[in-house]
Amino acid sequence: MTIDHVAIVVKDLEATIALYTNTLGFDQVYRETIADQGVEVVGLRAGDSIIELLRPLDEESPIAKFRGDAPTKLHHTAYRVDDIEAKIAQLTANGVRMIDQHPRDGAHGNRIAFIHPKSTGGVLIELCQPR
Repeated sequence: MTIDHVAIVVKDLEATIALYTNTLGFDQVYRETIADQGVEVVGLRAGDSIIELLRPLDEESPIAKFRGDAPTKLHHTAYRVDDIEAKIAQLTANGVRMIDQHPRDGAHGNRIAFIHPKSTGGVLIELCQPR
């Protein structure tokens, strides 16, 4: 597995995009709204990986509540896998608790599944298989 992206929940998406693009020199590679997950997502190229900015569509959503009063907060790390179904099966067989028992659609056309933080020492981990 390799790092696919690191996701950060942001309050002010435009200001954070400006920081990463204008100040830090990253390139924006995608921007989309994922309504069923309640977020607007912006991907910024960081070498072979992506920094993914997540803006909650509703300030009462779980992801906004997770961010709290902070202007930004690290949300999860995503690892790229070749076969997400096989990885879910392997992890489940090893006693790892999954949030997603089956892959679902994520940003940028990826298939994703989250591992429960109770199985990872409190860190939210996403498995990510590019289409």
